[in-house]
Amino acid sequence: MPGASEIQSTETVPPVERAKRPLDKARIRFAKSGALRLLSHHDLLRTFERLLRRSELPFHRSQGFHPKPRLVFALSLPLGVVGRNEVVELELRESIDPEEIHFRLARQTPPGLEILSVHRIPVGITAQVRHLVYALPIPAERLFDLPRRITEILACTECWIDRRRPQSRKPERRLDVRPFLADLSIIQRSGSSESAVLEMVFRLTSAGTARPEEILSILGLEDLLDAGFVLERSRLELHDET
Repeated sequence: MPGASEIQSTETVPPVERAKRPLDKARIRFAKSGALRLLSHHDLLRTFERLLRRSELPFHRSQGFHPKPRLVFALSLPLGVVGRNEVVELELRESIDPEEIHFRLARQTPPGLEILSVHRIPVGITAQVRHLVYALPIPAERLFDLPRRITEILACTECWIDRRRPQSRKPERRLDVRPFLADLSIIQRSGSSESAVLEMVFRLTSAGTARPEEILSILGLEDLLDAGFVLERSRLELHDET
């Protein structure tokens, strides 16, 4: 699964405990914002590991000389991007009420990390992302011609870009991103300092997906990120939840 990750731990666990199968599993939705948007995925893993230990939850561990808590993220979040509704799944050694998991974790979260919900799922189920949705505030002076450009892109059957490696200006390959683009729209947000946002809905396939920066470049909006506008991933839609 693209982007799936597991925490590593050096804690010594008795072999008998490691051999046990998980008895319960929880799907946790959380938000990552504020200064924590600059936290790398690896550091986020370590943060959740500390949350688990401080909350004293009976989490399941993998086998081997370096047992790992069985905590798997549905998709890693790019550095600097706010996550409004992210997904991580936790295997447990004991059956425990989701409300209790929520309560214990929420007491330990640092500023910028919020536990939104906890639901029990079958042990054999693993989150498979179907759609990922990004949003970017758009200043009023950039809205004039944007609907026309969105309509043109959605009407195209192909949309070719030069995909570049991070921190490099050298093209990696030519790529048609149109199959990955499910929708583009302008959303008016009431009660927000930014009245309009561009919402970009991407499909996640076995061939990957598009990057929000690539679509912003096609729309002529890539300079907004350099100007300090913050990109957010507003939600992940899973196959077993749609």
